[in-house]
Amino acid sequence: MTIPDGKPHVNGGAEATEGSILPLDDGDMYVCQDGPRDAPPLLLIHGSAASTRSWDSLVPLLTESHRVIRIDLLGCGRSAAPADGGYGPPEQGRRVGAALDRLGVEHAVIVGHSAGGLVATALAEQRPDLVTALVLINTGPGMDAFIATETAAIGPSEWPPTDEQIRQFGSTAFSREGFQFPQDFVDEVRAMPYHAFAAAMQAPRDYLRQRVLPERLAVLGKPLQVIFGDHDRRWRPSSAADYRAVPDARVEMLSGVGHTPILEDPTRTAELLLAFTAIHT
Repeated sequence: MTIPDGKPHVNGGAEATEGSILPLDDGDMYVCQDGPRDAPPLLLIHGSAASTRSWDSLVPLLTESHRVIRIDLLGCGRSAAPADGGYGPPEQGRRVGAALDRLGVEHAVIVGHSAGGLVATALAEQRPDLVTALVLINTGPGMDAFIATETAAIGPSEWPPTDEQIRQFGSTAFSREGFQFPQDFVDEVRAMPYHAFAAAMQAPRDYLRQRVLPERLAVLGKPLQVIFGDHDRRWRPSSAADYRAVPDARVEMLSGVGHTPILEDPTRTAELLLAFTAIHT
């Protein structure tokens, strides 16, 4: 059973947001739901060192036609952060599948932003029965697409970091001119235990080095949409074309935005996403 987490609040006139804690075997997972509970499920998975709040600007644009489910991955947001927890995409994908089972969800379109796309892929590998289709938003296809920067790493002796350290570390997450770095992002990174933060940074790289995403996705046979900002400063935007190796994949490029179109331009992101889900739900 779920444990209520605070009072529901109304979101854009849709059914009230319901937040809850799901007790799982290796740590509690925070889940929130918006939109009609009998509508087709749409699961949103955030990126590294982020949380359900990453999707706040996008959710109101999706709830007219979907039951929107968001989760805090283990180690992030309001979910548990056990010291001995497995934080790689396969472990996170397994937990997400268990959470959907607890919610009674039998099929869903899975959307992942950045490293959340790796968790979405791992879930599809493990539980193809649950996954109707996949949407990856600014998810790098392989480590050869990663754009290395000179941003200083934050070590354990500097934890918890200052606002300035976090803003410098996360500066490549946004590229749209005039976009303000969200304070919520700063606060949530600082609230993470260092072991969870370090694992969130390293585990996606290990997963991609084992096998690139287009190879993983090509054998799954799931409908795929890839959305990429053409000003991404973390993953080479031209690498989005690598996903064309997946049969019938739809690759969409958003002009003028960077690594986080779900915040930088939620309207255009939602338009692409809804056009895709209209076909596959």
